[in-house]
Amino acid sequence: MSADARSYLSRALDIMEKNALLRHEVDWERTRRQAFAQARAAQKPSDTYDTIRFVLREVSTTHSSFYDPKEVKEALRASPDASFQGPEGRSLGDHVGYVSLPAVEGSDALYERYVRQGRAAVAKADRTGACGWVVDLRANRGGNMWPMLAVAGPILGDGKVGMFVDPDGKTYPWTIRNGSPRENGTPHTWGDGTPVADSHAPVAVLTDGWTASSGEAVVVAFRGRPHTRSFGADTRGVPTGRNDHRLSDGAVLVLTELKDADRTGRSYDAPIPPDEEIPLRSGAHSDQVLQAAKKWLVKQAACQ
Repeated sequence: MSADARSYLSRALDIMEKNALLRHEVDWERTRRQAFAQARAAQKPSDTYDTIRFVLREVSTTHSSFYDPKEVKEALRASPDASFQGPEGRSLGDHVGYVSLPAVEGSDALYERYVRQGRAAVAKADRTGACGWVVDLRANRGGNMWPMLAVAGPILGDGKVGMFVDPDGKTYPWTIRNGSPRENGTPHTWGDGTPVADSHAPVAVLTDGWTASSGEAVVVAFRGRPHTRSFGADTRGVPTGRNDHRLSDGAVLVLTELKDADRTGRSYDAPIPPDEEIPLRSGAHSDQVLQAAKKWLVKQAACQ
């Protein structure tokens, strides 16, 4: 094994040992011994890629990934703007507001556009003063959670709405202030959210098997909120926080490092079941999940 390859692999292993969510559950001496044995003939950094991927599968969750320099460049060239589908809002009648929060991942300009469109959607749905809300997170596969929370913030209401938790028990709170999210006390750049008629109104959250990652983080932000109930199906099961680590040749190690936790302190690392599972009837043409959510909302005191 060349010195360059050994140094490169050592750096990747160091990152995993220091930061991985499951780091306290791994026998790192044994893992390193296996890794260097597997990569014993490596002469350049790229010869260690398969070993890094193997170790990553052994010591982390399915939410972690390794991208070689070619894959990183391809991802940078792909423009998410062309396929952008931002939030939508409308009234469902009976003073029930509806807002969809799709996934979003891309540039700062794209996040700005998402927040601007999402806040306009919330204002549209609240035009006559919503007594309750449907927040639709179905098919939200993740991306960046903060633009999503910037749209949902006025509906969530101000205060602590969740947190990240590391393997040592340290917490990094998510809070809403003036309808806008703060990450561990640091505000984002989108400014205050537009107030809704009632930030304490009941909320129905819709989920399905494609609700994942940052989409699940928004689900978690609504867990423990008073007068809130979820409908649909279990989420994907990766409610965790990741960080990117760039290696010397431009490859990127995306590592799962944190669990999501709700405002009560309960952490999540598996599919999140809804409060009310809605089995879809074969051949049904209506949106049964949405119908169940609205039916519950109009029975709440705020909508009577």
